[in-house]
Parts: sequence; C-alpha cells; structure tokens
Amino acid sequence: MSIYEKIIKKQSTVAVIGLGYVGLPIALAFAKKIKVIGFDINEERVNMMKKGQDPSHELTKKDFAGSDIQFTHKLEDLKKASFFIVAVPTPIDEHNLPDLKPLIGASTTVGKVLKKGDYVVYESTVYPGCTEEDCIPVLEQHSGLKFKKDFKVGYSPERINPGDKEHTITKILKIVSGCDAESLENIAKTYEIIVEPGTHRASSIKVAEAAKIIENTQRDINIALMNELSIIFNKMNINTYDVLAAAGTKWNFLKFSPGLVGGHCIGVDPYYLTHKAESLGYHARVINSGRYVNDSMGFYVAKNCVKKIIAAGKNISKSKVLIMGATFKEDVTDIRNSKVADIVKELKSFGVKVEVVDPHADSEELKHEYGFGLNKMAKNYDGVIVAVNHKEYKSLDEKFFKGIMSKHGVLVDVKGMYKGKMKGLTYWSL
Repeated sequence: MSIYEKIIKKQSTVAVIGLGYVGLPIALAFAKKIKVIGFDINEERVNMMKKGQDPSHELTKKDFAGSDIQFTHKLEDLKKASFFIVAVPTPIDEHNLPDLKPLIGASTTVGKVLKKGDYVVYESTVYPGCTEEDCIPVLEQHSGLKFKKDFKVGYSPERINPGDKEHTITKILKIVSGCDAESLENIAKTYEIIVEPGTHRASSIKVAEAAKIIENTQRDINIALMNELSIIFNKMNINTYDVLAAAGTKWNFLKFSPGLVGGHCIGVDPYYLTHKAESLGYHARVINSGRYVNDSMGFYVAKNCVKKIIAAGKNISKSKVLIMGATFKEDVTDIRNSKVADIVKELKSFGVKVEVVDPHADSEELKHEYGFGLNKMAKNYDGVIVAVNHKEYKSLDEKFFKGIMSKHGVLVDVKGMYKGKMKGLTYWSL
C-alpha cells in the first residue's frame, strides 16, 4: 500500500512543521480530510491554536472547526507521523544573505523522528539546490537513514498570500516535485486531497525550487522598474499614476505600480537567488539592481516629505510627521521586513518627531523589531505619510487631513490612493 493510500485511509498521519502564515492554513486544510499533527517550537503559539486562535490573525475560530488535528510543540508527538511538510520561514540576515537556521532546525527535528518509508516535503522558499544540498544531509545525519533507499523527499513551494481570502491553499494550482517517479506520484496525490485545481508536476526538485523563487523575483524587478520610473517622472513633474493609466490602455502593458516592497517574500526571495548565483561565479546584475531600487524607496519617500516640509518654510528639526500604516502591506498584521521602518529611520535622522498609527499592527512587536511603537493620532502634524493602504484609510477625505495637519502641512500618499481628491493641500505621491 502506498503512503498516499495510507494517508487517505487515516492509517498514516501528515505532520506540518512550522505553523505560521503558511503552515497553519495547510495543516487545517488537510485536517478537514485526514489526520494531521501541527508542530511548532513556540509553546505559546501552540496553546493559542489549541483554543482555536490564529496567532497571525489570518484565520477565524470557524477555520479550526471540524479538524482532525493535534497541535503540539513536543518532539515525541511527531513520531506518529509518516509524511512531513516543512513550512518554516526562510529569512535573510543583516547582510542580505540567506538565513537557513529555521530550515536546518526543522530538518534536524524531522530527522530525529524519521522512519523507514517516511516522506519529507519542503514548502519554504529556497534557492535551487537547497533541499538536496542543505536539508537532506541533515535528515540523513539525524535519522541514520539513507535518502531514497529509506525515505523520500519532495519540494512543493508555498503560494499563500497574507490577507488574500481568494487565492487560498485549496484554490491555487500547486507545484509539486519528488526525488523519483514514485515520490512525485505520492506527493502529487496527497496534495490533490485538498487542492481543487490540482497539481503541476515539476520535472525535478530544483525546477520546483527555481519556479517559486522566480515568481517573486519577477514581481520584484517589475515593481523596481515602476519605482525607478516614479523617481524619473518626479524630476519631470509628471504624475506616475497618470502615466501608468495612459500606458495601461495598451492590451499587453504589464500593470504594475510603484510602492514599498517589504514582507517575507518579494523583499527577501531574490536575495536567495543572487546568493546562489554568486556561489556559481555569476553576479546577477538585473536582480541586484532591482533590489537596490526597492530597498531604497523608504528613504526616498522620507526625503521627499522632508523637502516638501522645508519648502513650506518650516524648521525640519522642529517638525512633527505622522505615518499611517506600519505593516508590510494593506489589511494584514504582518510587520516582517516592513519598509515603513526605513521611513521612520530616515525622518528621525533629520531630527523630525515621528508618530506612527496602524489599525492592524501590534505596538509591542514593532518596538521589539524596529525600536518604535504605535501612538494615538493627535493634531498639528507638519506632514502626514499614508504608507499603507489599509481599508480603514480609503474613505478619508481632505477635511480629515486638514483637521490633523498644521498650516501648510504636507500629505504624502505613497500608493496614490487619494490622487485627484486633495485640492487644498500640498500633495505628493510616488
């Protein structure tokens, strides 16, 4: 009997390692159909999930209902599983180099409980070759088993988009790969238990890894082009969004827009690819240039705000600026790699007093991660920067901004949400 058949008959259990934005939705989707163990090293998070609470605030109590799942932080409990899905973060360090510690840690954990006949599938975004070159040796080392002979490995990249209720795990075509034909078949069939559109069977693990990493790299480069165009058009006193609206009338124009590129995917994944390229003796010029442009946009926004405040005749070192939004994108609680932190840092370097508000972010998390927390909205701001397009901000009008700003205040609208609506304010957007 194949491992897929055992899983479908609930004779074998699927374990999901890492219960964050990616792991928890996968675990709960499977738990509606089969037996699942949800494992996370953070006991506090595990206790929340046992009560039907998502620490990431993406899922509701209803999403936990009717699930055949055991949440645990204990290694011993993982011994009951035969099919392991690893969905831990793959961040970068302060030098923009891949930080594989969570991935190696998860591989060590799985290796300690791995048995003959077991399967391990990685979902974490990595550079091509990472699964086979970095993870599998750790599995072998800690299990004492031999890859392919004793256990099988595959790679199926995650495509979960935080805050997106439409493109969920069960609704998106899933890329799958295996170390041989048998593992590919079993891994594909296992994912097809929950993925309605089915699977795309990649020809190898490396191909699946590469497919995932170029999805985000492609977006990063396209947004970088829009950001660079925005800088050029600003020097020409042309509104970028007017240009994009005109160019967008052509049937094959790609509709990207300028903005801050943060988060744990687009702002991180290209560095995994450039790191691998460097190890092979190739310097990725286009990808690195795109990363440079996007990583500098927070500072660019702050400097333009400062210029506008100075142009209004104000002493910048005595000015007060409100930043609206601190998460990496709209309508989520996730603050990882938020480029709003760059805006705060740059403004403070000019002596500006900075206050930050956000209806979704956690003040303590911000303090821990970036050294600043949230404030209560006040008045008499010399500048207001709407950095994140949260739904709570979309209906705000000119009267609101005038009510919280000092005379000759400056409104910076990063994503052009209020374009054409502000007639009596000094207004600037990318």
